Amino acid sequence: MARISLRVNNQSRVVDTDPTTPLLYVLRDDLELHGPRFGCGLGQCGACTVIMDGNAVRSCSIPVSGAQNRSITTLEGLGSLEHPHALQTAFIEEQAAQCGYCMNGMIMVSKVLLDKNPHPTDDQIKQALNGNLCRCGSHLRVIRAVKRAASVKA
Repeated sequence: MARISLRVNNQSRVVDTDPTTPLLYVLRDDLELHGPRFGCGLGQCGACTVIMDGNAVRSCSIPVSGAQNRSITTLEGLGSLEHPHALQTAFIEEQAAQCGYCMNGMIMVSKVLLDKNPHPTDDQIKQALNGNLCRCGSHLRVIRAVKRAASVKA
């Protein structure tokens, strides 16, 4: 066990855990943040995506020691029920979620995309979301939601 300092959603947090524990488990179990979800455990599906230092990363594949003193944002850090982020609002307005399991990854990857490219084309959105798996087939609604959020930010 080790004391690990994390910066999550603009708050300093300290956890006492095995340094090899996946960041996802610490976020969900120790910090009670349930936006990132366990999907495959292999970093392939995107359900566990968080933003670390401005980049979308798979939290199931990163040991918590690798996240120490880095800036981590989870879905909960984007907005609140009272003041949702433009992406969260757009995903709701476009009814982009069917089962909703993959939406954390879709939204977090889209946030990084829009931060780096405020006016992406459809192809750029598709390319950014390519690594996120969705079995429900809501892909067209997700693309519309990202475009809607981009137009709001403009």
